[in-house]
Amino acid sequence: MATDIEHILSHRYDLGDDYWTTPDHRLQKGAPFSTLESILYLLELGFDPSDPLMKATADLIFSTQKKDGRFKTMPNSGIYPCHTAMALNTLCYMGYSQDERLQRSFRYFLDTQQEDGGWKCNKYSFGRGEETQYSTPNTTLYVLDSFRFTPGFQQNTQLEKAAEFLLWHWEVRKPISPCHYGIGTLFMQVEYPFRGYNLFYYLYVLSFYPCARNDPRFLEALKKLEEKTINNQIIVERVVPKLNTLAFCRKGKPSLLATKRYQEILTNLKK
Repeated sequence: MATDIEHILSHRYDLGDDYWTTPDHRLQKGAPFSTLESILYLLELGFDPSDPLMKATADLIFSTQKKDGRFKTMPNSGIYPCHTAMALNTLCYMGYSQDERLQRSFRYFLDTQQEDGGWKCNKYSFGRGEETQYSTPNTTLYVLDSFRFTPGFQQNTQLEKAAEFLLWHWEVRKPISPCHYGIGTLFMQVEYPFRGYNLFYYLYVLSFYPCARNDPRFLEALKKLEEKTINNQIIVERVVPKLNTLAFCRKGKPSLLATKRYQEILTNLKK
């Protein structure tokens, strides 16, 4: 684990500034070693969240927050809900979910929920077909992951509606939203660490929501994941090539930390 941490830290200055970013603070540039992602890897590996590096990186992320709670993580781009969701998500994992600054971000999402229950990024890269009327599943998943760090999230009917939207997507499978997120071959591959819309992350987040974890659609998806385990261990099926050199997430190998996340899912089912 120490070697993996050292490798991630070695990328801090790749983009010309500290904390995995550029001089103009593009927090999502440089994937898979962007600011928002690298911090999550370190936390997954047990890096001390009180380390000065973490505090400085949190300050950097907060510096991109707008008064209305949104985060402008890419200075030369529009502000999309997915950007805010990813920044919020990282800060929640870092332990800032109760910070008063993030309450503006949580309120932003509660105020902008779409009729179908999700959140939508209005960036029409694939045109404006009928499928683009729906919310963006990936953004919705990040939002639900963030809200699970807040008190009383299990009783929030708005979040239940968002969970239902994701369960509905398990039924229809087709690519939806302006970003065309579907449930197909790539979705079904076990990807780790959590970096986007895929079976493992989908189940992990939904398992925290009582309205979802006993739903037949959730249980059907969970069975698909269980069928992929070997001796109750998670085998990584897909990982970004640049991360494949890290021991904690090597493709084709069992992952101790991924298996811990899987065990969290099973523990949640017993609640």
